[in-house]
Order: sequence, then structure tokens, then C-alpha cells
Amino acid sequence: MQWKGRQGSSNVEDRRGKGGGGMLMGGGIGGIVLVLIMTLLGGGNIGDVFNNLGGGGTGLESPPPYQETAEEKELAQFVSVVLADTEQAWTEIFKEEGMEYREPTLVLYSGTVQSACGVAGSAVGPFYCPGDEKLYIDLSFYRELQDKFQAPGDFAMAYVIAHEVGHHVQTLLGTSEKMASLRQRLSEKEYNKYQVRMELQADYFAGVWANRAENLNLLEEGDLEEALNAASAVGDDTIQKRSQGYVVPESFTHGTSEQRKRWFYKGFKTGTIEGGDTFNAKNL
Repeated sequence: MQWKGRQGSSNVEDRRGKGGGGMLMGGGIGGIVLVLIMTLLGGGNIGDVFNNLGGGGTGLESPPPYQETAEEKELAQFVSVVLADTEQAWTEIFKEEGMEYREPTLVLYSGTVQSACGVAGSAVGPFYCPGDEKLYIDLSFYRELQDKFQAPGDFAMAYVIAHEVGHHVQTLLGTSEKMASLRQRLSEKEYNKYQVRMELQADYFAGVWANRAENLNLLEEGDLEEALNAASAVGDDTIQKRSQGYVVPESFTHGTSEQRKRWFYKGFKTGTIEGGDTFNAKNL
């Protein structure tokens, strides 16, 4: 992706080294479950996740002074430029639809962070909190994306940001509020079915942004493949096979690898909001 030398967003809040207070999940089974539920592209209320996972926490001590590496400095610049690109794209799209886009804030943190959705550690991966309309990213995740998920490349990283911005779009369109209402009325099993559709729509919206980036000649050879590889790498079935050796479809919350790739690619090909109604789609 062509990003160096371009203007970044002014909506970036740097909290690295400041810590988040409260409790942080420890290792072992609790941490694995949390990663399965929230790793990459959650969009839900992280406070709910922490409240439901009783025990397993360890008290946090004051974090050591934060020292930014050269790699982290470049990554911070990169995510800022990508965020700026999403701002431009969604401002235009909302204007075309007769609406006004409200830009979210991207929070950079290290280790643990406090959001309106609760306290979260870096193990949860990047997430969006509708309560404060902010995206939260620990830049160390990108090394995990490359090494653990085998999804290298700058456009794989851009896909992560664009997906979380997709959740913000859902908040502005009222979808997040409707999902919160469903959470109160449905069993976990039934709610998960809607949660999958929610996540696939965010993948679709990420593809819509990628369409706009392509039209601006920002994509380079191999970028689309990087994003599709990342979408596949974080499918529920792929994550479950890697972590536990078998798949439990009833527990899916984000969609399969094939579904995530397909909806991202559909957004990339259409470039419009209208094509992303996952909630009424007969075939996901």
C-alpha cells in the first residue's frame, strides 16, 4: 500500500505506556478463551467478556516507562494514514447517502487500556467500543498477525483497521444499538448467529473502503491478496482448529474463513453500503 509521505489523521490518541488500571487476564485457558472470542475485530462490549470470565485475573502494577521503537513509530504513522483514508472514504460515502459521517478516534495503547466498554488487555486484539466511538490497538498485535496468524503485509494491517472502522459505521447506522437490544433478549447461542452477521458486515465495509483505496491508486500488487489472507486467517473455524484441534460451529461469533473472505471481497467489488445487508442474506 502506498502510504509513506501521506497525511495522517488528527484523531489518534496515544496512551502507550500509561496502562489501563483494573484487572488483566492471565495466561492459560482464560486467556485462550478470550483470544478465541475477541481476537481481531470484536466490536462487542469487552466489559461483558471480562465480567463473564470469573477469576483468572492478576493485579496490574504500574507499567514501566514506555519507549517507542523505530518499528513502532513507523506502525503508528501507518495506522494514522490508514485511519485518515477511512475518514475520507466514509465521509464521501455518507454524503452520497445523504448522511453525515462522524469520525472515530483511534487509541494506541500498550499492555492494557481503559475504554467505555471496560478494561482490556492486548490479548483481546484490536477492538472497537461503541460506548465511546473509539478504536483500540496495541501495535504489538501486528507482529502476532504476521507470526501467529501467518498474515503478513501492510494491507493485512490496513484490513484490521478498516474492519474496526466498519463497526463504527454500524454504530452510526444504528446497527450496534439494535444488537445491544438483541443481546438482552436472546440466548447466547441465538445471539451468536446475529453476531456473525455483524462481523461479516464489518468485513464487507472494510472491503468497501478497499474499493475506494483502489480507485485512488493506493493499492500495490499483492495488497488485495494480503487482506484476503488476513480475513481467512481469523475465521472462527481456522482459529478453533489451530487452538483446540476441532471446530464448534455453534460457538462461532465472527464467521468462517471462507465467509470472511467472501464478504470482504464482495465489498471490494461493489464499493457501496447497499450490498452489505448480511442480516437479511439467505446465504452467508
